[in-house]
Amino acid sequence: MNWGAIDRYAKSLIKEAGHKIRISFFSKIDVDSKAEANDLVTNIDRDIERFFISRIKGDFPDHRIFGEEGFGDEIESLEGIIWMLDPIDGTMNFIHQKRNFAISLGIYVNGIGMLGYIYDVINDDFYHAVKDEGAYFNDERLPMLENTPLSEAIIGVNASWVAPNRRIENAPIAEMVRNCRGTRSYGSAAIELAYVSSGRIDAYLSLRLSPWDIAGGMVIAQEVGAVTTNLKGEQPHLLGQDTFIVARPGLHDEILRNYIKLK
Repeated sequence: MNWGAIDRYAKSLIKEAGHKIRISFFSKIDVDSKAEANDLVTNIDRDIERFFISRIKGDFPDHRIFGEEGFGDEIESLEGIIWMLDPIDGTMNFIHQKRNFAISLGIYVNGIGMLGYIYDVINDDFYHAVKDEGAYFNDERLPMLENTPLSEAIIGVNASWVAPNRRIENAPIAEMVRNCRGTRSYGSAAIELAYVSSGRIDAYLSLRLSPWDIAGGMVIAQEVGAVTTNLKGEQPHLLGQDTFIVARPGLHDEILRNYIKLK
């Protein structure tokens, strides 16, 4: 497999999709809800996923596509080459803010991430990586991450997990928030993975993410030494929803050991 050629192809496709998203602001955006009232989807999400699928299937008919909006293949195993795509990660931000959203894409072979991409469309910031060849922010190679103690760390965490909920004991999370230097929440797993990878924040955790939310970002994060697991310390489940944490080495273990108690 010529990964260099596929890398160039994927980057070109993502940039073209980003242009389509930017010009969509000048047209009517139709908003619908999925299973939950706040799980939003737009006609642009669907159009961009269809754009990717049409091009990829035309040029790589043997590759499969795992897309958020359901226009790709029915994925029940990780065998072969799979493109894991979120056409707009952070749809609520896309609708309300017109920023803080990204195209997220990971290309996997038999469950192993080979290529990863996160494109912050509005800022034209491109995070990308090839397995074992390093990660990049635009054309600048990202340095390896060093350990940071919790007391000096900025943690990406949604405020809903600090309040009482049915998924995790909130008191230890509240203690983590008190003990860290600060918290942030951007409303896009892809953006937060990009920020951990580039050192803008030090860890990010979530209680419910799908494979397309994290597939591209995990390849990037692992290339700079970040640790990516679910909240049990296991490899994330790439066929369905799972908990997730990405963090600097050392900090990852500190958070899991001292502050995570799943219900």
